[in-house]
Amino acid sequence: MQQKKGQKGFSLIELLIVVAIIGIIAAIAIPNLLASRRAANEASAISSLRTIGTAENTYSSTLGSGSYTSLANLATSQLIDTSVSGATSASPKSGYFYGTQNAGAAGFQSAAARVSDNTGTRNFSSDQAGVIYGMTSAAGTLDYTTTSGKAIGN
Repeated sequence: MQQKKGQKGFSLIELLIVVAIIGIIAAIAIPNLLASRRAANEASAISSLRTIGTAENTYSSTLGSGSYTSLANLATSQLIDTSVSGATSASPKSGYFYGTQNAGAAGFQSAAARVSDNTGTRNFSSDQAGVIYGMTSAAGTLDYTTTSGKAIGN
């Protein structure tokens, strides 16, 4: 029987150590990645609410004769994208869905709700004044209140 000289390769212990190190790095990185994704979803929701507010003001001054309108009418008038107006809890845009209420001559209220706590930590609302508020209301619920939330840095 011949002995092989200069065998090359990794021992089982060395491979297990490398796998353990990769596992530790993944355990540290994954929560940070998920937190970054939630922050990105929230930033997208805030941006979409700003877009809705701008579209409402445009509609009011051009097509609405001083009145505001629904998300569906904003999309029909091509003032917002259908990804925002058509977002629902079943098919959200970046983990959020949107709604408006009380749209008329006196103003409007808009809201963005997270689908679950995995997609964001806050819901958002706004009105014709354009200030966006962050609230810790339940996931999946459109909360149009602008008096109890904390104003987002506008």
